[in-house]
Amino acid sequence: MTSRPVIGISTYLNDAAWGRWDLMRSVLLPVRYPELVREAGGIALMLPPDAPEHAAAVVARLDGLVIAGGEDVDPGLYGERPHPRTVATAAARDLWEAALIRAALAAGTPLLGICRGMQLLNVVCGGSLVQHLPDVVGTGLSHVGEPGEYGRHAIRPVAGTLLADLLPEESVVVPTFHHQAVARLGEGLTVSAHAEDGTVEAVEGAGFTVGVQWHPEQGEDLRVARALVNAARLAPFAAPASPEGAVLPSL
Repeated sequence: MTSRPVIGISTYLNDAAWGRWDLMRSVLLPVRYPELVREAGGIALMLPPDAPEHAAAVVARLDGLVIAGGEDVDPGLYGERPHPRTVATAAARDLWEAALIRAALAAGTPLLGICRGMQLLNVVCGGSLVQHLPDVVGTGLSHVGEPGEYGRHAIRPVAGTLLADLLPEESVVVPTFHHQAVARLGEGLTVSAHAEDGTVEAVEGAGFTVGVQWHPEQGEDLRVARALVNAARLAPFAAPASPEGAVLPSL
């Protein structure tokens, strides 16, 4: 292993335009994700959607893994019909990232799920999602910022968790942009932070398996990302997660 661990980051697959090219099919990732990894001491490696059967071989070449934010997860993966506000348009990405998560859990590879990445981690572990958060918690606390901007609100780490060790304050203000959240908690996961309205804001599992509902790449706080990189330097961090906690429900 190098002194700077290699951290794979999952990516979008979208049409994009630049220069003379219009709607070119492209692999995309907001620059703040690789910047976050670099600032935390790692080397960032972009992971475009691929065949799920290749996931284990890819993860075997990584020291750590970030599942990035993005589109809503297909609710069919947790046995529900889409809510009118659900926008699930990334089927190939869903399956690829689910396979990456399974492979990381099986190998004990340090894993950080960000926003959608935390939600998909929960689904892979057999959990479900609130498809439109205002239906459940109202609009007293905004989890979505203004168009083109991230919101900000406080989260409260749960005492005794890994996250509380990383963020020992009673509350921490974080950048946020999401309308979905954890409903039924996945097997093998523990809730490690809440928002003031009760929304699950972080989960964790065996070894360094952490999901955060907020967007650390959009803020200045490097503590969670540095913990991922440090865990990657020391991998295997702990025993792999149990197989029961890494089963994707059938469609």
